[in-house]
Amino acid sequence: MINWLKQEWNALASIYTEDQQLISKYWDEIQTHYTSKGRHYHNLSHIYNMLEQAETLVDDIDDYDAFRFSIWYHDIIYKPTNKNNEVKSAEFAQNRLKQFNFDEKRIEIITILIKSTEKHTVILNNNNDNAYILDIDLSILGTQWDVYQNYIQNIRKEYAIYPDFIYKKGRKKAMQHFLERESIYFTILYQNKFETQARQNIEREISNL
Repeated sequence: MINWLKQEWNALASIYTEDQQLISKYWDEIQTHYTSKGRHYHNLSHIYNMLEQAETLVDDIDDYDAFRFSIWYHDIIYKPTNKNNEVKSAEFAQNRLKQFNFDEKRIEIITILIKSTEKHTVILNNNNDNAYILDIDLSILGTQWDVYQNYIQNIRKEYAIYPDFIYKKGRKKAMQHFLERESIYFTILYQNKFETQARQNIEREISNL
């Protein structure tokens, strides 16, 4: 997995800079952040899963490179005790991509896509890119129960600093919010594929909290 991710990063970054040292530096930075202590779910496996799904959607995505950069950086900053991880991740991406031969308007799109993962709400409506990145990010919710169980166990590990009575209250509130939405997923493809299972999983998790 690591080799595949590194190759994917090198191939994407090489489109926008010939500075191999910079590309390598940014890869090391990405790997360090996503493999840091306490990353039980928001790690390179999550990025790998999202990039794999993105490959199947390439024909439906308007700006595929911006989309992939958004995936790479959307969780680069992740501390469970912070409430501004998405904003910090967007700023991080913006600072790094400015060193590439990358259009400023596209960088702004990337920062918006990353920020949209904070509340999982579509901000950009001019195409389906924003909807798809949110759906890919939440696809774990619609997996089979055994996979979902592993996911919620890993999330609990990331929030290990909090005692059960605090964690369970916060988790229940967050997951209840998804159930109250008209649809968890924004695209028809993901609604058809994951919506029913996701609602069943969330309801089961809440009942177990």
